[in-house]
Amino acid sequence: MIVQQLSPSPVAARARRRILRRLMPYLFFIYVIAYLDRVNVSFAALGMTGDLGFADHVLGLGAGIFFIGYFLLEIPGTILVEKWSARGWIARVMISWGILAILTGFIHTPKQFYWIRFLLGAAEAGFFPGVIVYLTHWFRSEDRAKAVAMFMAAIPISQVIGAPVSGALLRLNWMGLAGWRWLFILEGAPAVIFGVVTIFYLTDWPHQARWLAADERDWIISELEMEKQQKQAHEARNIMQSLRQPAVLMLALAYFFIVTSNYGLIFWLPTMLKRLSGLANFQVALISALAYCAGLCAMQIVGWSSDRTRERRWHTAVPMVVAALGLFLAALVQKSAPMTVAALCLAAIGINSYLPGFWALPTTFLTGTAAAASIGLINSIGNLGGFAGPHIVGKLVEATGSFSAGVIYLSISALAAALVIIALRPLRGKEQRQT
Repeated sequence: MIVQQLSPSPVAARARRRILRRLMPYLFFIYVIAYLDRVNVSFAALGMTGDLGFADHVLGLGAGIFFIGYFLLEIPGTILVEKWSARGWIARVMISWGILAILTGFIHTPKQFYWIRFLLGAAEAGFFPGVIVYLTHWFRSEDRAKAVAMFMAAIPISQVIGAPVSGALLRLNWMGLAGWRWLFILEGAPAVIFGVVTIFYLTDWPHQARWLAADERDWIISELEMEKQQKQAHEARNIMQSLRQPAVLMLALAYFFIVTSNYGLIFWLPTMLKRLSGLANFQVALISALAYCAGLCAMQIVGWSSDRTRERRWHTAVPMVVAALGLFLAALVQKSAPMTVAALCLAAIGINSYLPGFWALPTTFLTGTAAAASIGLINSIGNLGGFAGPHIVGKLVEATGSFSAGVIYLSISALAAALVIIALRPLRGKEQRQT
């Protein structure tokens, strides 16, 4: 059931507009930096594997081992955002991962590659779910999917921007260092710089926001407090009980399958396109960006639709079916480069557009520390798929000599995610009670 919304008061309109303009551009920008540092190894691999003699399984394991470190330190970070300081935690994450990203430019052996990727994952743990929790400090439930969509637009944007930039950096050869080394060094430095800026720019809670007028502060504080009280009837009595809720565990399982498909595609897309087309690295990077342009447009449309209808479950499941279809078609048409690119664009549309609906789901039935811990659990367990996807695809490529089996595996994972989300029938009733 959808309740017709009344026109917002002038104070509400001003507060929402000012919060949006103050927070979202900056959060979007730092997530571009974060995501680029996480996945630029996919472009660095075009030069790194040849220089260092890394086999496909080494690249797949190194790309995926990031998520083992990520898993271990995920939940504490989200709780610190809720209980300590969002800006302090986000700043710590950015500075430490920036330093480690720079150090990746100086590796020489597989063991060094594995260790630096593991530590990079541990350093970045808590950033994404921490920001999702942080958004609950500033945006009401009905505005949250749109805010999440704006924030997560950084994922395809980081690829659209990062692909040609990374392709250009691969051409460098300064001070005796190959281009792929400069790629890590120059793309890691902004995280350190803006980690320091974060301490001074972000505000933890609305009552601390001097950049809001007094009536605007009072409005958002009262709105969020009212929402919190309404949800307390559905909140678990304690954190451990909330983590054992079937809905939370099913979301974690669904996210595991989603991330398996997502990162399996992201990390292997440039290598797959290069081997298929035989084009130069910069041209491969430009083609890779096409898929993420399509995903960016789809994400904004789905986020808008999810907020308009207040529906989250099908706005998550349907995109994953689209992703499964695109990946399956890509496996069937690999002998045709144009058809493969078209199929991968379809996959990217699905893999990116599930995001706004999915991350609005946990906060439809949890709030406060329980929501923070649950989001951390979902993200940490789910992100183990980031280890499984690249690693298993690498193994399948070596075993079969083709990307077909690996891409079909990613397609099956996307379909499994859709089926788990559809099975979340108890959430449908909770969503309706929230509308």
